[in-house]
Amino acid sequence: MRRRVPLGWIRPAIWLPLPVVLAIGGGLWQWGAHSLPYLLPPLSWVFDSLSGHLSYYLRNAGTTLGEAVAGLGMSFVAAFILAVLISEVPVVRRAVMPIAVVLNVTPLVAIAPVLVVAFGFGPAPKVIITALFCFFPILINTAIGLRSVPPPMMQVYQTMKASRLELLVHLRIPTALPFLFAALRIVTPLSITGAVVAELTASGSVGGLGSVISVAASMNQLAVVYAAIFILAVLGVLLMLIVTFAERRALRWHESSADRAN
Repeated sequence: MRRRVPLGWIRPAIWLPLPVVLAIGGGLWQWGAHSLPYLLPPLSWVFDSLSGHLSYYLRNAGTTLGEAVAGLGMSFVAAFILAVLISEVPVVRRAVMPIAVVLNVTPLVAIAPVLVVAFGFGPAPKVIITALFCFFPILINTAIGLRSVPPPMMQVYQTMKASRLELLVHLRIPTALPFLFAALRIVTPLSITGAVVAELTASGSVGGLGSVISVAASMNQLAVVYAAIFILAVLGVLLMLIVTFAERRALRWHESSADRAN
C-alpha cells in the first residue's frame, strides 16, 4: 500500500502568509529607504552588493560559521559533561552552579580584550566567546532533563537492580534529550550572534562577517552592512533547519514527535 503524500501545503492558508509578509516587509523597506536614506539603503543596492561580491561574502561567512560551529561544539561537550556531573554528584552541583550563574550574567563583551591578550589575534578568542554565549542554556536544560525522570520509571529500573551507569545511559540521557534539543534551538542561532559579537569586539579580527559589518559601517557602506546581515540570517536559518532535522530523527519515540505529526 502506497503511503499518501500530505497535500496540505497546496492550500493558500499554508504557503500564502510568508510571501504576503515578505511583500509587506519589502514595501516598508523601500518606503524607509526613500524616507530615511541614511538608515536604510534600497533593496536593489543590497542585492547588487551580494551578487557583485558573492565570493567575498561567502569567504567571510565561512569564517564566521566555522567560529560559531566550533564554539557551539565546545560548549555542548563541556556543558553536557558538567550537567552529568551536576546531576550525579550533589557536591559538584553546589560548587559549580553559583559560578555558572555568575558567568552567565557577566558581560562577555568585556572579556573579549582579556581573551585576545591571553590567546592572541587568531580564531581562539572568538571561539571561546561563542562557547561562553552558548554554554549556560545547554548546561541548565541538560541538568534539568537529567533530573526529570518520572519516578515510576526510576522505580522500575531500580527494581531491576540497574547500575548508576545503566540508569544514566538508558534512562536519564534519553529523558534529557527533549530538554537538550530545546537548548540547541536557543543556542544554535545564538552561536552566530556570539561569533559576530566576538569579531566586533576582539581586536585584530581580520575575517568574518562581523569584521565586514564593522569596516563597512565605519565607511558608511550601508548596502554592505545589510548584505552581511542577510547572510548571517541565512546561516542562522540553515543551522536551525539542521537542528530541527536532527531533533525529529532523534526523538521519533517522544510524544512531542507524535504531536508534530498530527
